[in-house]
Amino acid sequence: MSTQEPTDRSGLRTPPAGTQTLARGLEIIRAISDGATDLRSVCEATGLGRSTAHRLIQLLQQFGYVRSALGADYCLGPTLIELGFQALYQSPASTVARPYLELLSQKYLDTVHLAVEEEGQVLYVDKISGSRGAEMRSRIGYRMPLSQTGIGKALLLDEPGRWSSVFDKEHHAPDTLPEIKALFLERMAEYATVGTTLDLEENEPGIRCVAAPVRNGSGAVVAAISISAITPYMPMERMRALQPVMKQAAAEISKKLGHSGAGAA
Repeated sequence: MSTQEPTDRSGLRTPPAGTQTLARGLEIIRAISDGATDLRSVCEATGLGRSTAHRLIQLLQQFGYVRSALGADYCLGPTLIELGFQALYQSPASTVARPYLELLSQKYLDTVHLAVEEEGQVLYVDKISGSRGAEMRSRIGYRMPLSQTGIGKALLLDEPGRWSSVFDKEHHAPDTLPEIKALFLERMAEYATVGTTLDLEENEPGIRCVAAPVRNGSGAVVAAISISAITPYMPMERMRALQPVMKQAAAEISKKLGHSGAGAA
């Protein structure tokens, strides 16, 4: 029996019966989050008619989910900002990890992240920027590929059965050579042995990182942490030195989440 959620002809998830209006409102919020700034672009992104979209946007504005100026320049509203922070700090991993991220940032001066896997992607849930002046494109709420980021590889570390399929899903280019996939799988096997992962500029040119998985009481990977810097500040010797540092920090966070340490790499 299939366990996949029902979808419509466009491939989108079909909302349960009686929830279509709510689903349309959520589609509008997502469209505005993705850059739709006026009624026309919202309608194009959602497939909704102008009158329906206009009524729903008015309701979303009334409750603070959307802001606009003179009926245009739509952006996410203050209610979503408030709820976003509440969601962030209601997450056990976020609350527990924050002091460790602060310590890592203060000691090593580099950017540190906390992320979880959400719908097959990396979802950044916390970030402290480094003090060396180099800013990275990552931000809280931003999504990135699992197989191309150090923190994503850490989230995958305990699931070798997924490594190949995740790589295939995230590398659509016809010129992706088999050797590149083979190297990815080889490195993942090495990372699983040591319990940490590396990003060797695979995700963002000039940026390297060291990451480690965070586990809960059952030993399952529920999050990951990383430390990132531009290449001049992150030569291979320093990356190797940071591997035990990140592994220990992740272990301390995992312990706070109830993990005994048994079964971890």
